[in-house]
Amino acid sequence: MNLCPTFCRALVFAFAGLSLAIAVPAQAPPQSSSSARHRSSARSGLDSGSVTNGVYRNRSLALTCKVPEGWVLRTDELNARDESDEDADKEKANDTPAPPPASSAGAKVLLAAFSRPPEARGEEINSSIVIAAESISSYPGLKEAAQYFGPLTEVAKAQGFIVDEEPYEIAFDSRTLVRADFHKDVGSRVMRQSTLALLSHGYAISITVIGGTEGEVEDLIDSVSFTARAK
Repeated sequence: MNLCPTFCRALVFAFAGLSLAIAVPAQAPPQSSSSARHRSSARSGLDSGSVTNGVYRNRSLALTCKVPEGWVLRTDELNARDESDEDADKEKANDTPAPPPASSAGAKVLLAAFSRPPEARGEEINSSIVIAAESISSYPGLKEAAQYFGPLTEVAKAQGFIVDEEPYEIAFDSRTLVRADFHKDVGSRVMRQSTLALLSHGYAISITVIGGTEGEVEDLIDSVSFTARAK
C-alpha cells in the first residue's frame, strides 16, 4: 500500500511550527457554525462539530473535547488556508480546471485550539489540540488505524520529531484507538506530541495534542471523550 504524506498529516506536524508564527489574521472572527461548514458536513456525511461554552461536540463521532479556558480557536482559518492553497494552485495552472489532489481531497480540520494565538511569539510551547479528518478513499488499502501511522511517522521525522512510542492500541472510553508519541527539542525546551487515530464514517480521524510536558499532554488527552459508539 502506497500512502503518501497528505494534507492533514502534514498539517498536524506543521502545528509544531505554529508555536513560533503562522500567517493568519491577528484579529480572527470567533468560531461559529457557518452555513458553509454545514453544507460541507452534509456533503461529506461527517459532522464538522461545533464549540459551545468551551466544549467541542461532534455528534457523528460521539466525541466531545473540552477546550481549556482562554484558548483561541483557529479551525475556520486553517480550513480556509487549505482552500486558498488549492485556488492558488489552479491559478498557476493557467486557470485550467483540475480535480483536487489526493493530498487535500476530503480532508478537513474539525477543531484547532491553541493556548495562545499562533501568530503570537512566546517563551513557552504553544500547547494545542487538533482534530482532523481525512477521507479513507484517499488511501487504497487502508483498513486499520495503525496503518495511518506509517506515513505520519515519516512526516514527523521530517519535521524533526523523535518517536518515543511506536503506535499501540489503547482503550479509550467506548472505542479502541491507536496512539503514538513523539518529542522535539526546541532550543532549551521540549515539545511533546501525541496523536490518536481511528477510522470512522469513511474517514481517518486524528486527534493530536501538543504540550511542554508529559503531564500536560496527558491532561489534554483526558479532555477528549467518547460517549457511545456513533451510529
